[in-house]
Amino acid sequence: MTTALTDTIGRVGIWSGALRGDDPARRGVIAEAAAEIEELGYGAVWIGGSPAPVHAVPVLAATSRLTVATGITGIWDRPAADTARAFTEVNASYGGRFVLGIGASHSALHKQYHRPYSSMVAYLDTLDAADSPVPADRRVLAALGPKMLRLARDRSAGAHPYLVTAEHVAQAREELGDTALLAPELKVVLDPDLDGARATARAYLTRYLALPNYTNNLLRLGFTEDDFASGGSDRLLDAVYGLGDATAIRAAVDRFLDAGADHVAVQVVSDGPMTDIPLAAYRTLAEALPLGAATD
Repeated sequence: MTTALTDTIGRVGIWSGALRGDDPARRGVIAEAAAEIEELGYGAVWIGGSPAPVHAVPVLAATSRLTVATGITGIWDRPAADTARAFTEVNASYGGRFVLGIGASHSALHKQYHRPYSSMVAYLDTLDAADSPVPADRRVLAALGPKMLRLARDRSAGAHPYLVTAEHVAQAREELGDTALLAPELKVVLDPDLDGARATARAYLTRYLALPNYTNNLLRLGFTEDDFASGGSDRLLDAVYGLGDATAIRAAVDRFLDAGADHVAVQVVSDGPMTDIPLAAYRTLAEALPLGAATD
């Protein structure tokens, strides 16, 4: 697929909860990291941690070319009208470089969670009807299942699925067709000691294996409940992570791209993935990963 957004965000970006700019004391650190990420050649930063549009501002303010997206804004966290207003303010202030990623999140995290598909449709309807609408080509959905993927195709620029495999990427591409953006997140652990890499991966994955939206999707892909025990089987880790040195991580990113992804949002997992900004790893990976546009 080749659209303006695909060309802008390139083939590889950074996904990070630690770049969420809601702590004034950390804004300087975030700004310095964002500027270097842009200089290294990454095309986009995806802000994790259920951010609002305003949480992308420190990264946008510190850069001039980088696309910055929420990965993702939960539809239960703030009303759609407020989100539309905030999107318009942020995007207008920073040259149209902001992308709104939205998702239905999880029942375990939100008491009001119900009918995620219908609730997403209603949220999109409100974004469209707002005084300053969020353009469909400046929003993406955190879609996993077929219905939500088709909604992403029809009502947004495309999909930003989290915790998926190359097989899921291929299935998502079939649902999205050729013209919608597919920008999955991929966790990686840059550690040549495979046992150490798997230990780090398991410690982080455990929290996600308690969320049925993710485990149900993995079950559809052929994994079993046994694969979810003790932080994940080797088979599961090898499918949802890139583990090892830069060459191994390049191979994992290539698997996603070859399966149909337009862009891969790389999350470098460390002992503190929501607080650490692993610039040394970003530098190493920048030399190994295909950071150019999809048409390069």
